[in-house]
Amino acid sequence: MAKLSSHVTALFIVVALVCAFVPVFSVEEAEAKTLWDTCLVKITPKCALNMIAVVFGNGTLIESCCQDLVQEGKVCHDNLIKYIADRPSLIGRETQYLKKRDDVWSHCVSISKTA
Repeated sequence: MAKLSSHVTALFIVVALVCAFVPVFSVEEAEAKTLWDTCLVKITPKCALNMIAVVFGNGTLIESCCQDLVQEGKVCHDNLIKYIADRPSLIGRETQYLKKRDDVWSHCVSISKTA
């Protein structure tokens, strides 16, 4: 349990840092606000963190979050993951993350169709 808690805490810190420094990088602040207003409000924080952990780490997909992800929509999912993957600290691994993003989306769509 402590290991899970430390992973969640670390993931939260990473997300907070990404959100804090988004305007500092070459992305327009208006674009960040648009992503926030239109996409991030469609998915629960727990599920957003889960998706980030799966795509950018070794997280395990929480299947109940697939419904949130599919409701969020592919365009939002693609843009948010690409937005994070484009950070300078992740340069050179974008293709890997974008493939994982697509794999998560496909898996979630297939689960949602059977539910």
